[in-house]
Amino acid sequence: MAIKATMLGLLIYAAMIVLLAAVVAYAARRGRWGDRLFGASFVVLAGAFVLRWIQVEHAPLQSLLEVFLCLGMLSWPLWQFCRRYLGADGPAGAAVVGLVLLFPVGFVFSAESQHLPPALRSWLFVPHVAAYMVAYMILTLASVQAVMQLAAQGAGEVEASVRREQATYNMVLLGFPLLTLGLALGALWGQLAWGDYWGWDPKELWSLATFLVYLEYLHFRAMFGSRRARVNSILALVGGVLIVITLLWVNLASRFTGMHAYTT
Repeated sequence: MAIKATMLGLLIYAAMIVLLAAVVAYAARRGRWGDRLFGASFVVLAGAFVLRWIQVEHAPLQSLLEVFLCLGMLSWPLWQFCRRYLGADGPAGAAVVGLVLLFPVGFVFSAESQHLPPALRSWLFVPHVAAYMVAYMILTLASVQAVMQLAAQGAGEVEASVRREQATYNMVLLGFPLLTLGLALGALWGQLAWGDYWGWDPKELWSLATFLVYLEYLHFRAMFGSRRARVNSILALVGGVLIVITLLWVNLASRFTGMHAYTT
């Protein structure tokens, strides 16, 4: 575990402290303070993201540190959108997601700047990765709703269960097209960079597996609606687990192999 004694590190740790304070505020039923602190964490993380951009002189979406920093930054604005327009509930869970994402940024991943390889010097770099980042965060927040739905159903809270199942569905409806866009842009980029739309790279395979799970979720939800709420939530959770595998385990396991090895 390495402490980052740099300005970037200080901003990351400050954001973690603010997020932890937000979680405590939510747990103490101080929702207004929790919202303020959660929003403040976004301001700090946006500053860290801009600083990293200046340091590496390209969009900071290459390394695991940069990707997880971006995801942590996105947690607050996307949560606000999902709460306001998609019926999401449970801000404490969203704040915990942001905090968990920042832990490896602060203590595990290297902050060493990486040279941008020729394959990444493409106009597709930012839209491809950005589509995935937004999709992954929305779908991860949908997983939080799915957990809350299962808990509410187990406790016999019918109204809360119905509301959270619907919120999960709304969020997957938003995240899935972005997931599809990321996959399609990746295939186009593969053709331009490597001469093939699909190379059976480990990350491509797990990205496809994630896509298929959410496709199955939408198919099952279209067939049975909210009548099989428990199965719907379990499928959404499986998709969330595959996102974690695709983002973290695949990158670390294939660090020195595969066409995406430079993303570690």
